[in-house]
Amino acid sequence: MPNRIEPGPNQESVWDYPRPPRLERTDARIRVVFNGATIVDTTRSYRVLETSHPPVYYSPPGDIADRVLHETARTSHCEFKGRARYYDVTVDAKRAERAAWAYPNPTPRFQDMAGYVAFYAHLMGACYVDDEQVDAQDGSFYGGWITSRVVGPFKGSPGTIGW
Repeated sequence: MPNRIEPGPNQESVWDYPRPPRLERTDARIRVVFNGATIVDTTRSYRVLETSHPPVYYSPPGDIADRVLHETARTSHCEFKGRARYYDVTVDAKRAERAAWAYPNPTPRFQDMAGYVAFYAHLMGACYVDDEQVDAQDGSFYGGWITSRVVGPFKGSPGTIGW
């Protein structure tokens, strides 16, 4: 196990998050910007908290701009949440492939976030929690958002697959 960073005031350590992960409602303002357009602006999201991962934020479909999500054929399976569907994100002529995902029919533990959508921060122009721009979790698969409120180390970079 890596050396846990001790959280400071108003911070959380990802090493205090549970496994299996926990679903938690958040009233933080979540914003996603792509190609200069704000495509998500909500205070009605969920976050998934899992050991060694920064939070993944899932926003309600009704708070996502119309016609920016385009379902793809890609799916994946999470042992905790079930089968995910992926979406391309398009604004005007710019497209980010497989840049968002959702669980249309999640497992019972995650049923409250059915259909809510998460975005890969590294594929968007900018993502925010409240007014803080996030950093993307390392790796091409994980979708956690890193802010100053969460400390690691974080799973995702080379050599962390076994955490």
